[in-house]
Amino acid sequence: MDPIIWAVLLLVLSLLLVAVEMFVPSQGIIGVLAVVVAIAANGLAFYTKGMTVGSLFILATLVLLPFSFGLMIKLWPKTSMGRRVLLDIPSGDEVLPTDDPRHHLAQLVGSSGRAKTMMLPGGTVEVEGHTYEAVSEGMPIEAGDAVLVTQVRHNRLIVRRAMEGEASIK
Repeated sequence: MDPIIWAVLLLVLSLLLVAVEMFVPSQGIIGVLAVVVAIAANGLAFYTKGMTVGSLFILATLVLLPFSFGLMIKLWPKTSMGRRVLLDIPSGDEVLPTDDPRHHLAQLVGSSGRAKTMMLPGGTVEVEGHTYEAVSEGMPIEAGDAVLVTQVRHNRLIVRRAMEGEASIK
């Protein structure tokens, strides 16, 4: 059997050892073994086929080992061990404190109030007897004008000028 075939097999074994390292907890021992096997594959290629083939093997090693390591990192969370070790990504509501003002502000959507200051586009509004920071949807709003809360963004109410006949102002 041609020695270059042994070098190719050693390089493939090195790639397999990188994959095994990702899925078997060995504290890096299998990873070190993968590097040693890759060095042996490159040494064998240089020794048996010369500088050109040896350089190609080094190039292949420098491309394939990081690629396989990255591929294994991408696949690892989908494995049973990866799912046990890694936590699920929490939802937005799970990371908010229970007394977060956004919970209260979200209940104000659809409420009406009055602009306390001129809004160009930011200012303050009074809704349900409380004063809040607010931003108009784009048009300036005069102080004292009726406003309607349309959404909440970044702890601020987004308001627009209330039209005739919209919700009553408290």
